[in-house]
Order: sequence, then structure tokens, then C-alpha cells
Amino acid sequence: MQLVPSITVIKGRTIRLTQGNYDQEKVYDDSPLDVAIKFEDHGIKRVHLVDLEGAKKGAPVNYPTLEMIAGHTDLKVNFSGGLHTDGDLNKAFEFGAESVTAATIAVYNKELFSSWLMSYGREKLALGADSLSRMIRVGGWQKDTKIDLFDHIEQFYSKGLKYLKTTDISKDGALEGPSFDLYEELARKFPDLYIFASGGVRHMEDIRKLEDVGVYGVVFGKAFYEGHIILDEIDSFLSK
Repeated sequence: MQLVPSITVIKGRTIRLTQGNYDQEKVYDDSPLDVAIKFEDHGIKRVHLVDLEGAKKGAPVNYPTLEMIAGHTDLKVNFSGGLHTDGDLNKAFEFGAESVTAATIAVYNKELFSSWLMSYGREKLALGADSLSRMIRVGGWQKDTKIDLFDHIEQFYSKGLKYLKTTDISKDGALEGPSFDLYEELARKFPDLYIFASGGVRHMEDIRKLEDVGVYGVVFGKAFYEGHIILDEIDSFLSK
């Protein structure tokens, strides 16, 4: 199973939100590049870089941070946040993204997202499907919809979607544990989908339990930044 640390960025700084609330922003001392280098030094191969300004604005903003991490590490960077056009994707790849995660556009322009699966390839594109009470939220989680999470995923699963990153927003940043039942249900319903579980991870035991559930990877953030997961534990997990 893949461990994928999340590095969330506003104005080039490493920050974390709680449940997507931009009024609960916490800034950390280490720069995104410093954090990325620490992860790489302890065996991490991939990071999930989230441009929170881009997610809220609807167009990426933090390309320089992407370029810095991609240029100064060998990490594979999955980039997300406001990717709405072909130009956005092309720039993300030009600045060093190995792959991208797109979310809001898959709600507002399903045909465009489906065309990206064909033109860029399903190895390069993940669906971001984040939900509250199993209803999709978009625009940096600021806007609700009436779209059922499972129905939304099914539309693209039937068209060859390979990678899914999904967050239970009620769990995000709360350090109360992931939605194990949700991920187990998703793994049963979409057996060929490579699922990255996100939200609520408290410690390495949660990650081990998610491995047992059968997800392909775990995206984690706050548990590391708050010291509940330490680099030596990541080392030990990856070396087994």
C-alpha cells in the first residue's frame, strides 16, 4: 500500500485546514520543499500537493511550489487544486507534476473530464471525489451538491477510471479516525479501482487498518504535522 503525504499550500506556505474551513488555517514553519525533502529522505516516493488557493479560485495559483518540489526532489508529485482546463493540466505537467487529481470539473463538465481520461491517459489522471454525508462537495469543499458519491464515481468507473482520491470531509483534519466503513464499501463496489483514502488518519494503526480494508493508498497530513505520525514510523512501515 502506498503512503502519500499531503502538502497543502496557500501563498507558498505549508498549511492545514480542518474540514475544509479556510477560517481554521494553521501555518507550519517548514516550507513545502523542506517538508517534501524530509519525506523523500525517509522513503516516501509520492506526495499529494494541494493548491488550496487554486481550489477556491477555480484556477491553479501555486505552480511555483510544484516546480520547486519537482525540481529539487525525485518525488512523484500528484497536483490538485482548480484544474479546470486543458491549459491548467498542461501547465501542471510542464511544471513537473507526475499526475493530477481533478474534482470540481468532473461535476460541472463530465464530458471534459472523460475526454482527459482518453487524451492524457488514466495513469496521469485521478478523480477527486470528496463528500460530506456521502454528497459531493466542490470548489475547495465550499459548495455542496445533491450528487451521491457512489453515483458520481460510477459514471467514470464505467469509462475506465483507474485512480480515485476520496475524502470524508467530516473526518478531515479532525484526528478522529477515517471512515473505514465507507472505504470498505467503495472497495467492494469498485473492485478494479485504485482507491486513495483520505481524511481522519490519527496514527500508523489507522493506516494499517486501511491496508486491511483493501485501499491502494492512504493520503495523510495533519497526523504528521501534529506529531502523531513520525518519520521513523514511516520508515518502519515502508521497509516491511
